Amino acid sequence: MRHKKKQIIVVGDRVLIQPDKGESKSAAGLYLPPSVLEKQEIRGGIIVEVGPGIPVGNPDEVGDEPWKTETHGGIKYIPTQAELGDYALFLNKAAIEIKVEKDNYLIVPQSAILVLIRDDLNSLTE
Repeated sequence: MRHKKKQIIVVGDRVLIQPDKGESKSAAGLYLPPSVLEKQEIRGGIIVEVGPGIPVGNPDEVGDEPWKTETHGGIKYIPTQAELGDYALFLNKAAIEIKVEKDNYLIVPQSAILVLIRDDLNSLTE
């Protein structure tokens, strides 16, 4: 992913998420500070970059079934289920927050993602 002056490369089975801003107002009409929103157990956001997947140790042991593998630089990977543009709900405690040129992102391992919500338009390109 190109970000103005920097390139962000996600490794392994991790994804880069642009988090939701969250509700700044409670149901009772009280305004909540950002520190309260960060303590939520489950958060959501849009996936903006996806790593290549889980590296496979010995390519000779991996056949065509049951996984499809992708090759990046001679290394085989089991790709992640997450795709660019998916909306992900994930466990907040597993997320690592980073800031790149004034923009906040979260790095989340695939194992912390609870559900992916994909537009029908994304599934048409598969």
